[in-house]
Amino acid sequence: TLVGCPKLDSADYSEKLTEILRENDIKSVTVVRMEVPCCGGLEIAAKTALQQSGKFIPWQVVTVTVDGWLVEE
Repeated sequence: TLVGCPKLDSADYSEKLTEILRENDIKSVTVVRMEVPCCGGLEIAAKTALQQSGKFIPWQVVTVTVDGWLVEE
């Protein structure tokens, strides 16, 4: 489990995620993000990392509303 906030953190998550994906036997990735626009950075970082890792890893995005409900995809 990794936790981050693109609005409050100044780090580029994609570089670190790329290394984690390359160096480990990850079976799948699930990004859980809030519906607020700034959390879109987590989804973008994960997508970038998956592409840069050179591996085909199934992934999904789960969006949570500000009221705590899951958004139907």
